Amino acid sequence: MTPSPAVSQVSALCEAIAAQNPMQQNFLVRSREAIEPAELLALERYIDHCIRSGVTLDELAASYELIVSDTLREQLHFKRHGRYRYSRYDEVAASVYLSPAYMQRYMHGLALTSFLWPNHVAMRRYFAKQLPTAKTGRYLEIGPGHGFYFMTALKQGVFSSCHGVDISPTSVALTRELLSGGTFGDFTGFTVEERDFLASELSAPYSMITMGEVLEHVEDPLRFLQRARELCDPAGSVFITSCINSPALDHIYLFRSMSEVHELCAKAGLSVSDELILPYAGTTLEESAQSKLPVNFAMVLAR
Repeated sequence: MTPSPAVSQVSALCEAIAAQNPMQQNFLVRSREAIEPAELLALERYIDHCIRSGVTLDELAASYELIVSDTLREQLHFKRHGRYRYSRYDEVAASVYLSPAYMQRYMHGLALTSFLWPNHVAMRRYFAKQLPTAKTGRYLEIGPGHGFYFMTALKQGVFSSCHGVDISPTSVALTRELLSGGTFGDFTGFTVEERDFLASELSAPYSMITMGEVLEHVEDPLRFLQRARELCDPAGSVFITSCINSPALDHIYLFRSMSEVHELCAKAGLSVSDELILPYAGTTLEESAQSKLPVNFAMVLAR
């Protein structure tokens, strides 16, 4: 039997990743087994979109490997020193966010993990379930990154308009390319701009504000949450994802516990309506906390 295009495309990528890092092979087999048919098709389309944009399978595999190797190196540093390597934005801005070459590989790699890493898959699915199903107000996303959450909001959220702001010019370009490339459909009613969220004059209110994987990248997450609250409609929601004890090259704010996160949200004037907490694979939340292993979480916050 001839394999479907989706299976063939994803298989080729997994083979390319395993060729660069054989230790990923068994993990990728398990990851593919857990992918739902619609997700497999979306991943195939993303690979196709990248190839049409001039990115080869080997380059995509190298982008994924960049995430793996950077994460491993920073985990070793965290284990030795009990802190992230950097704590200020200016220590990572030039080498990460303002570096087109690095940022493009970084975003491609992160997009792939949203299909291949169980915790990232769970958060992406959780986000889709939080989107409104009836016509509502405006949507704002801070830091669209690779663009998948933003595109999901456009496709499923039935918002009157969608607006994204990102401090990285490369992320802005990648999100625009994802939406305008035609691989995932035709999109209208959106803007994506290169802006500093805290310094931007944005017009409130927004019925849903999303900050996916943002708070660990900033020096003062409280200010981001407070600003989101100011811009959020009283009946709206703020959706966040972040992580605890989860080192990465550009993670500069260290959350050490969920209680710390809850306290920060309360200080910003936001209450937790719902949350998803994902401990390190194969452990309980308590075991992850005791061993200082990475924990991912997503929250729906209300004013």
